[in-house]
Amino acid sequence: MFTQTKTLSLRNRVLRSPLVDLLTGPHGVDRYTELVEPTWTLGDSRAKVVAVRRQTPRSVTLTLEPNAAFTAGPALRAGQHVNVTVEVDGRRQTRCYSPANREGDRLIELTVGVHDDGRVSEHLFRHARTGMVVGLDGVGGDFTLPAVRPKNVLFVSGGSGITPVLSMVRTLVAEGSDADITFIHYARTPEEACYRKELGAMTGVRVLHGYSRSATDGDVTGYFGRAHVADTPAPDAVYVCGPPALVDAVREYYPDANFESFVPPVFEVPEEASGGTVSFAESDVEVIDDGRSLLEQAEAAGLSPENGCRMGICHTCTRRKTSGAVKNRITGAVSAADEEDVQICVSVPVGDVELAL
Repeated sequence: MFTQTKTLSLRNRVLRSPLVDLLTGPHGVDRYTELVEPTWTLGDSRAKVVAVRRQTPRSVTLTLEPNAAFTAGPALRAGQHVNVTVEVDGRRQTRCYSPANREGDRLIELTVGVHDDGRVSEHLFRHARTGMVVGLDGVGGDFTLPAVRPKNVLFVSGGSGITPVLSMVRTLVAEGSDADITFIHYARTPEEACYRKELGAMTGVRVLHGYSRSATDGDVTGYFGRAHVADTPAPDAVYVCGPPALVDAVREYYPDANFESFVPPVFEVPEEASGGTVSFAESDVEVIDDGRSLLEQAEAAGLSPENGCRMGICHTCTRRKTSGAVKNRITGAVSAADEEDVQICVSVPVGDVELAL
């Protein structure tokens, strides 16, 4: 029987033929096949939106079917993130999101919370539709379950930080884990709590909800503290994802907790910038350092470098520093070697700097 898998394999072998690329001219075969089906590309990782649901007033959940170029790459582990690229007002924008689906699932599930001034989240919330095609690449992140699963585990999430945590919980449940699992999720109101019905029906998981604007409706009251885990068995592992305040509160009680936060850190422009010259060599543009990140200074100079999370997580903005020194605003580390890659969203100049941009 000539199955769909064999058909796709044959198509891919034909499309990879050097003769086909030669005959399709300077643009290559991808630019022609994508006119028929946008995800039929060999070089670009993409995904088609096959389902859209808006389960809360401030979020949209997308089910994505990735193409072969994406699935040929590293397997997505529960808790990791991907870079999603969409076109907004004629410009390509990339953001970093953690899927909520189980590890090993063929389809990818993203729940995107709408943020104030969030250009991509607002666009997806208002305009996402089935059939829409997005860029999809950059699998990464260390916020994952260990190969040897923990026996007693506590998961804590806040807002849209639920997605990587839910991915881990779904994975453990699907594996038939006998672990003692507690899941505490915080939202502003019950209506804004993503996956509330699913969590309520999940077997083998103790689920607690807390609501910052509706204290009487939750299982726990107020912000995370000792009282919220008073009846929880001592965990072997703790995972928390959410706003920095929630992460800090959990780590105060569990210092070894695995954590992740997708809220950009607030940086203040120093009173005295280095005053050095920042050279964007490939664009023949120079500016005097004003203390902001290299990404912000490039954008202020009229350049449009590719970027994603803008907080040092997704590495989309990585560029080659050909000379000079920069300081990472998150870690405080200073890098002075020539010909090294730096994340320009969290790097500031220390004197003269030249970038291949």
